[in-house]
Amino acid sequence: MHYMLLIYHGDPRGAVSDATIAEYMTEIGAYNEEMKGSGHFIMTGGLATPDTATCVRQRNGKTSITDGPFAETKEFLGGFYVIEARDLNDALKVAGGLPMTRFGTVEVRPLNHLES
Repeated sequence: MHYMLLIYHGDPRGAVSDATIAEYMTEIGAYNEEMKGSGHFIMTGGLATPDTATCVRQRNGKTSITDGPFAETKEFLGGFYVIEARDLNDALKVAGGLPMTRFGTVEVRPLNHLES
């Protein structure tokens, strides 16, 4: 079964040193390789910060495009993984090993279907 792991965290810009970010990225890369070896890994991606987002809405037949989102929040969606897991417990175990759990939140959701 496929699961999406949604990575939520605060804005790291200016909060940590470049050396700390480099160490963190090395740790993430190592865990990615571990997931590939175990057959869990399907794909991952990081997102730019929310201030780069553009929102598209359609209401009453009219499309509007705005900068945003404008949510008052300390954590935002920063990236994702799509994994293969036997069941929810297996997915939770994989999510629990992500380095991001130490600094943010990882939301685990089953995917209804996956297309590529």
